[in-house]
Amino acid sequence: MAMSDPKRPVIGVCPAFERARWGSWDEPAILLMRTYAEAIQRAGGRVIVLAPDVVVLQRPGELLELIDALMLTGGVDIDPALYGAVRHPETEPSVPERDAFEIALARAALAQDLPLLGICRGMQLLNVACGGTLIQHLPDDVGHGEHRRSLGSFENSDHDVRLAPGSLAARAAGEYAHVTKSHHHQGIERLGDGLVIAGWATLDDLPEAIEAPGRRFALGVQWHPEADPSSPVIAALVDAARG
Repeated sequence: MAMSDPKRPVIGVCPAFERARWGSWDEPAILLMRTYAEAIQRAGGRVIVLAPDVVVLQRPGELLELIDALMLTGGVDIDPALYGAVRHPETEPSVPERDAFEIALARAALAQDLPLLGICRGMQLLNVACGGTLIQHLPDDVGHGEHRRSLGSFENSDHDVRLAPGSLAARAAGEYAHVTKSHHHQGIERLGDGLVIAGWATLDDLPEAIEAPGRRFALGVQWHPEADPSSPVIAALVDAARG
């Protein structure tokens, strides 16, 4: 555990692995949207971006020793082969290095009881890391595209989520009916081992929050609290990291 300054715990954040353009360059890059870092900093935490490292696949605990909590962020779809499925035509190309890196970290964080928050893809990754499966294209299953109305935007993305009373999700969100910013086309199918569903979309009862009972803080939310300055969810992670 890092905790050199208990007032500013260190939150390790898993970035996206993407090709990016800046200045004269067009190269593979490690990318983190500023909203994640700013939300953590507003809550009193410090941010470390966790670069991919093949050594972590064998010894993830060494990296976790540097941080007080782990955040799994949004991004491209997880490789369906990791949960025993054939790729759907609408499933985006996956990034194997990112999938393997984050699964190793998620499993180690759960084993060590390190506070963990998965956001959107991060919630799905948590479920897959625990042996669960995903719906690869929600419109085929729920009959609508309301969970991702505007590709690449949170404009007009709000929908309500009902949270289980007394759950970690409800405590983190500070309420039982929570307005969320949504941007996803995949979702939970079979729940992973040791997880429970703690939130459902009022649109269609799709699982929107999962958690691991008995641990200090192990939560996945299908929405994007980093895109909503009024959301207390990331602050709840930072608070857990202080403890």
